[in-house]
Amino acid sequence: MTSALSAPRFEDHGPLLIAGISERYSEAARAGIPAQWQRFAPYIGHVSGQTGSYAYGVCYNTDDEANMDYLCGVQVQGFASIPPDFARLRIAPQHYAVFHHAEHISAIGETFRAIFGQWLPASDYEIVDAPLFERYTSSFDGRTGMGGLEVWVPVRPKS
Repeated sequence: MTSALSAPRFEDHGPLLIAGISERYSEAARAGIPAQWQRFAPYIGHVSGQTGSYAYGVCYNTDDEANMDYLCGVQVQGFASIPPDFARLRIAPQHYAVFHHAEHISAIGETFRAIFGQWLPASDYEIVDAPLFERYTSSFDGRTGMGGLEVWVPVRPKS
């Protein structure tokens, strides 16, 4: 069971250029995301123009039926030398509430439910219609699902 959600820190970040593998998911089909990561993992650290050591799981193009595109990727300097079968996503500068998820990756849904079901409604913020992302550091171990990650939620003060 996931521990209580910690208070977020707030950061301005961007722009970000992310390249990787993207798939469209319905809410019911999101169990396919780990297999998508397995397909992308061999590319981490080997993508032409990669900057930094973070990997990103980006949720974007969401709709009212909870469908979304999910991109497993890395930050790149530009898109010119990216493999042609890779997706490319430009994320504009945003203000983010950043949440730490320390538990096993299988509990990430509980963290998202706590963010959107508890923290956001009780906060002085509202979500911005922009991509949100998980950021994985080198301490995350994809084989064990442990090591922690951050969830970056684009927000603005309620008006």
